[in-house]
Amino acid sequence: MGGIIRPQIVLFGDSITEQSFRPSGWGSALADNYSRKADILNRGYGGYNTRWALFLLHHLFPLGLADPPVAVTIFFGANDAALPERNSERQHVPTEEYKENLKKMVLHLKKCSPTMLVVLITPPPVDVEGRMEYARSIYGDKAMKLPERTNEVAGIYANECVSLASELGIPSINLWSKMQETEGWQRKFLSDGLHLTSEGNAVVHKEVVQVFIQGGLSAPDMPFDFPHHSQIDPKNPEKAFTLQCS
Repeated sequence: MGGIIRPQIVLFGDSITEQSFRPSGWGSALADNYSRKADILNRGYGGYNTRWALFLLHHLFPLGLADPPVAVTIFFGANDAALPERNSERQHVPTEEYKENLKKMVLHLKKCSPTMLVVLITPPPVDVEGRMEYARSIYGDKAMKLPERTNEVAGIYANECVSLASELGIPSINLWSKMQETEGWQRKFLSDGLHLTSEGNAVVHKEVVQVFIQGGLSAPDMPFDFPHHSQIDPKNPEKAFTLQCS
């Protein structure tokens, strides 16, 4: 694609990212923030863990791009933290491997562009009761009898994510701890014990925006891709576009 290309911001993650472009989603809110400033690309893959996501790296972020993304959020862990020997054990990835997989992602992205802003987001907390209730509403008597995720285990993965970000000197968002600062977080932020409500999406959006601002990607400070209509002289419109495109 020739000509002026907007900066790209890629959201890379599992279903919580995939669903982020739904109404009231954190991704759609970002797209609104950066309208005419940057393109927000959703690269969320429901059900994926970090082990499977590694196979996507070279497809989504090939080396040698002339215009690599200016920022990427990496939001995995909710599936990696599924418990072994439970209903979702096929998604389970041990904590050590989870951390190493995240490291491989970050290093690859930094190889694509050393100046790229890479942000790690931890898995959210887990409401076990809400998760079990949701399963019963879907599967009835055939629903799981034991939880396939726990909040305690999700916290272990969240700590590994934050620890890695600190080691690599990149920003992170500890969603697991942030959400639990609010009383009643279980039903306020989570729709099925794991995925986000509109209020939960708002928390992610707020945290991501703050990190982007700190990383030099404040939407209000970024230029429009083409002139604002107020800059166009109706008697000499080409002047505004000549200045913009020169």
